[in-house]
Amino acid sequence: MSEPVVSEPVVSEPVVSGAGHAGEVVVDLAAVRGNVAALREHAAGAQVMAVVKADAYGHGLVPAARAALAGGATWLGVAQVGEALALRAAGVGGRVLCWLYTPDADLAPLVAADVDVSVSAPWALDRVVAAAAAVGSVARVHLKVDTGLGRNGCPPAQWPDLVDATLRAERDGAVRLVGVWSHLAFADAPHHPTVRRQAEVFEDAVAVATGRGADLEVRHLANSAAVLTSPQVHYDLVRPGLAVYGLSPVPDLGGPADYGLVPAMTVRTTLALVKDVPAGHGVSYGHEYTTPQATRLGLVPLGYADGVPRHASNRGPLLVGGARTRVAGRVCMDQVVVDLGPDSPAVAGDPVVLLGPGSAGEPTAQDWADAAGTISYEIVTRMSARLPRRWVGQEVT
Repeated sequence: MSEPVVSEPVVSEPVVSGAGHAGEVVVDLAAVRGNVAALREHAAGAQVMAVVKADAYGHGLVPAARAALAGGATWLGVAQVGEALALRAAGVGGRVLCWLYTPDADLAPLVAADVDVSVSAPWALDRVVAAAAAVGSVARVHLKVDTGLGRNGCPPAQWPDLVDATLRAERDGAVRLVGVWSHLAFADAPHHPTVRRQAEVFEDAVAVATGRGADLEVRHLANSAAVLTSPQVHYDLVRPGLAVYGLSPVPDLGGPADYGLVPAMTVRTTLALVKDVPAGHGVSYGHEYTTPQATRLGLVPLGYADGVPRHASNRGPLLVGGARTRVAGRVCMDQVVVDLGPDSPAVAGDPVVLLGPGSAGEPTAQDWADAAGTISYEIVTRMSARLPRRWVGQEVT
């Protein structure tokens, strides 16, 4: 495995989204490109679908999608119809798969935009067939089987009927069945028996489809964790999400660098106020923190409305003026307070890093996940849209 790709922070003029906020999210697109290149090595011959749902896990849908394609991804994956259409409206190419919609969704724009559509139930197939007729085009579909996650996907008992209905629609010229797929429940525990069991159910489902005449282009089951730890389930296509953005989906097994990944997101701001207070001074709502000595407090203008987890009150780590500290007291809607210590030289305007790659001593998304009792996925995706995004490390065109 190659060494982690460490990019220069800016290789072209940065693009900024939003303005007027004291903080910002900086996304290194060179890191995204490098991460996809590393994931291609892990995938060992399988194609890579970079999952860019949820605004590319908070990193910016269109810029991250373009960076992923530049890194070698040939597919993009999204959950919502609007995400797929936003990619196409921005001129993003490559194959795109969309997999989450309700019976009232208008799927015709997806078919018209050359987007592959997932089908998990007869009603969904009917909607896709109707969309194809409305557009006057053949719709590409991937059938999803529930191999044991119990979420989306067709139950195995109903699978043969769904396959037969899809193949009839294919013979009628309405659809093209290009893929069969599913999702793992315990991919972050690669030795858990469900991983092998779900693979067996998946392979049985593929056999049913091919036995009935399906000519499949792709079979796909592996998410980020399985890409890194379970090569036996890579098949034709893998679907990394979190790892595209440089975070480890298996932090108990290894950090980003262990898998050749570099975190792409940095969240930063500056101190809005520094003041001296006496010992015994209550800090923030409910006075859940009281200063143990005369000290200096710093005000950080980011709060839970910006994505700072309230569950990390009194625990969330920050880098302030180059020194590690933590949230003092409750996280508020727009701000948090830090106890800088009595001898701190900090002044208003000093830099604050909430999270980043960790290479300069700053906390990581995983550090915040640990502090809040959650996962790094939630930390990066919850960063509010009101925080401006700045994309650096772009290819010069």
